[in-house]
Amino acid sequence: MGRRARGRRLLQQQQQQRPEGAEDGAEGGGKRSESGWEGGYPEIVKENKLFEHYYQELKIVPEGEWDRFMDALREPLPATLRITGYKSHAKEILHCLKNKYFKELENLEVDGQKVEVPQPLSWYPEELAWHTNLSRKILRKSPQLERFHQFLVSETESGNISRQEAVSMIPPLLLDVQPHHKILDMCAAPGSKTAQLIEMLHADMSVPFPEGFVIANDVDNKRCYLLVHQAKRLSSPCIMVVNHDASSIPRLTVDVDGKKEVLFYDRILCDVPCSGDGTMRKNMDVWKKWSTSNSLQLHGLQLRIATRGAEQLAEGGRMVYSTCSLNPVEDEAVIASLLEKSEGALELADASAELPGLKRMPGLTQWKVMTREGQWFADWDEVPRSRHTQIRPTMFPPKDPEKLQLMHLERCLRILPHHQNTGGFFVAVLVKKTSMPWNKRQPKVQGKSAASRETMELSPAAPAEGIPSEPSELDSQAATGTGDTEITQTAEHSENDNKKDGVCGPPPSKKMKLCGFKEDPFVFIPEGDPLFLPIEKFYALDPSFPRTNLLTRTTEGKKRQLYMVSKELRNVLLNNSERMKVINTGVKVWCRNSSGEEFECAFRLAQEGIYTLYPFINSRIITVSMEDVKILLTQENPFFRKLSVETYSQAKDMAKGSVVLKYEPDSTNPEALQCPIVLCGWRGKASIRTFVPKNERLHYLRMMGLEVLGEKKEGASLPSEGAASSGLPEGGVEEELAEEPRLEEAGDLGTAPDCEPAPAEPPR
Repeated sequence: MGRRARGRRLLQQQQQQRPEGAEDGAEGGGKRSESGWEGGYPEIVKENKLFEHYYQELKIVPEGEWDRFMDALREPLPATLRITGYKSHAKEILHCLKNKYFKELENLEVDGQKVEVPQPLSWYPEELAWHTNLSRKILRKSPQLERFHQFLVSETESGNISRQEAVSMIPPLLLDVQPHHKILDMCAAPGSKTAQLIEMLHADMSVPFPEGFVIANDVDNKRCYLLVHQAKRLSSPCIMVVNHDASSIPRLTVDVDGKKEVLFYDRILCDVPCSGDGTMRKNMDVWKKWSTSNSLQLHGLQLRIATRGAEQLAEGGRMVYSTCSLNPVEDEAVIASLLEKSEGALELADASAELPGLKRMPGLTQWKVMTREGQWFADWDEVPRSRHTQIRPTMFPPKDPEKLQLMHLERCLRILPHHQNTGGFFVAVLVKKTSMPWNKRQPKVQGKSAASRETMELSPAAPAEGIPSEPSELDSQAATGTGDTEITQTAEHSENDNKKDGVCGPPPSKKMKLCGFKEDPFVFIPEGDPLFLPIEKFYALDPSFPRTNLLTRTTEGKKRQLYMVSKELRNVLLNNSERMKVINTGVKVWCRNSSGEEFECAFRLAQEGIYTLYPFINSRIITVSMEDVKILLTQENPFFRKLSVETYSQAKDMAKGSVVLKYEPDSTNPEALQCPIVLCGWRGKASIRTFVPKNERLHYLRMMGLEVLGEKKEGASLPSEGAASSGLPEGGVEEELAEEPRLEEAGDLGTAPDCEPAPAEPPR
């Protein structure tokens, strides 16, 4: 019998056995209604006796609050949003939200449920974070909330609003980032915390290139592209996305006055993979799958990542360790072990005065370890030898009471869901006083025995086999100490090394395992390149413009896109190209027109990098009024006669080509938009058009009081980015869409910023 015939026969048997009344596609007799499937899937039972027994025994919840704690875990998590402080007009967005959209929600009912007007998070500075009981389902389905939903979607795509869980906003705030800080985000995807760090670097928008930068790392190649998408919404030249195992992330070197020096970070965010039992309110699978085995398996990896972070932290620097788990094996045990092995180099900072209004519980000083079968151990000495591979001595609190007291584990923060209607979370703030003890030792002659000894000293859990031959083995062996010593030594003696190119550092001792998409190279434009001279002349660039920071992503053929990075990131790139797998860096500032040779300059400005580039441009700037901006953003190719006399007088004598359209707020008119706007445009034969992405256009129009629902609203048709322009060279517009860096095309960029990790991975 053929395969198809067997398939038909099997289908007939299933239909005959189907219960009476069952409709097509409904399992077990479930019926499909307008609201979805009824009875198709069993309802998730929000009960786990082992979970309750474990945390009641550990007493993480104050006495008398257990029932409230469990009731909160069974309730859905409220939606939260954060207004980015990166753009200078964050206050305009806040004003628009409070006085327009939130007022429309007052006294509104959806499906018989009264809509709660969003409230600010009491502990977040300047009312820039809000929470509401509106679920995503209600937001998407309710016609009354369509305007508010479109506002959230559009502003999120523009990078002006971030949909982020409340507790995940805490670690970046406790890092206390300043614009000059060098920052490492060790486990960065999906990127909401990374976005916060970038915003803090750009606190002063008048400075296009802050001295600091963010290096955002993730071990998952695919999730790195989601990270790129998040970071690109903020258009910063100070972000680099890299793809490494955080527990063995390479030590980088930089050029300081002609000498190679090791790069130490001022701030490190260590938001490690965890079992995620603090996310039960949104990850329903945790109820069914929770057991202590997840925590026992992850403890070693978490400790290795935190140790690697501490090694790369500068003296006086601050590192925040965080998890979305409530389990002390993943929380206090990791911190206690790290403090113990640091021998006084690290200390827990007292963050009790920071973030006033945030309700937090102090860290535990005593806890026990439980197996998945429910067997308890209060001390390492009680653990039988058969359990030594699952349970390690670093999982228990220190025995010495004096040593335990000096650690001040009570300075850790544990956020409980019922205190402020949030998820569960753990945070510890560490400050580095001096070098880690193994970095102070005199360099030894490199050899297998020395490497093995050093590895054993760093991690008692590691077997004495020395350095693993493949990076994939790093999950089971701690090789951080060895690699750190080797790289530190080679960095110290790099001046005496005779390497082939003399720019990049030596290759890593372990062969780098490249996974995922093969990246295009990062090629800096050399000094005096003829490509740059027409650009410099056409836009009358200021002599202070850092031309050496321009780069492209190709070594052959015409250069189609020009990107800009900060001076500090250029230094990192040039000195570590062989040691580091870079996924993306730089902000796009110029795009080539396919017929650009007909004009004075072959490159037009890109909106993505206009705020970085604008301070250096001295020519082709047209100052426009608010009414002009409305016309330019709602009409396809407005002729000069539709614009104000002042705008026409500035544009009439300009040659055709790319222009900057600048709106300056009128302080004498408080009703007008009170934040500056810079747009990219094209001066055609008799018209001007803008090169602005759709969501960014909608954003500016909303700020000026003009509501446009997508492209449905009559009389306000938004120009299509792919439309031809009067006087525009053929193919010039399409490049804004089609010629995005291939990095973005490779990842799944349609994912919402809130997206959860894949089920196969530990949640962050």
